Amino acid sequence: MPLRSTFELPSGTIAALDNGLVDSAETVLLVPGYTGSKEDFQPLLRPLAEAGLRAIAIDQRGQYQSSWARTEHGYRLAELAEDLIGVAGRLRADARALHLVGHSFGGLVARQAAVIRGELFDDLVLMSSGPAAIGGSRRTTLEAGERVLAESGMRGLWQLLEDRARADPRYVRTAPSLRAFLRERFLATDPIGLRVMGTTLREEPDRTAQLAATGLDIMVLYGENDDAWPPAVQAEMAGRLGALEAVIENAAHSPAVENPLATVRAMLKFWSAG
Repeated sequence: MPLRSTFELPSGTIAALDNGLVDSAETVLLVPGYTGSKEDFQPLLRPLAEAGLRAIAIDQRGQYQSSWARTEHGYRLAELAEDLIGVAGRLRADARALHLVGHSFGGLVARQAAVIRGELFDDLVLMSSGPAAIGGSRRTTLEAGERVLAESGMRGLWQLLEDRARADPRYVRTAPSLRAFLRERFLATDPIGLRVMGTTLREEPDRTAQLAATGLDIMVLYGENDDAWPPAVQAEMAGRLGALEAVIENAAHSPAVENPLATVRAMLKFWSAG
């Protein structure tokens, strides 16, 4: 059972899940995506502990159990990256190695943190996260969601996302307990943060060259059926970064949930090679 903990930063409280392996020389810091939370990484925590690595997953500012920002400026990418840097600085003091993993929007935040303070991290895994602004159906949903959020608030937006998910031919009914958690988490999110993060997802420029200039070892990991940034886009980014590429079978945009064991195996192989 993971341990719940917090990091107290000048910006507020960052909530975390810790697999409890506090004596490990290596720590993995996991950053969730848009509308996500630390719980998205729960399937990875025990396998990482069994491999001898401490793993800590966080809620970003405004997500689920972390503090909300005081102003909308606090949700800009640079500010979220500073939170991540603050957490990393605490962890770095006790770890011989610090592995950074960012999923989707969390990958954009992790990339920004690496560009600002690359020396804090030994390497970076970009999990289902592309080089620039998101496109396709995910962008369409973002734009529709912004209109609903402005008119009907978080409950209206939750209903829109539920309706769209159920209309998808790939929809799989979730257990009532999981659905209740997902709704609770969503409604606990700061709507201002959601709006600003959504804008970042639609407008973020390509910073691949800046990330490559850090010299960090990088892995680009994504599901074979990713429906956010297309696999070909992520593969091209990996080439420009000179990064190791890992394609997770039987997974789409959330390989940590959809195929956690394959995801852990790929990351362990990357870290051991470094």
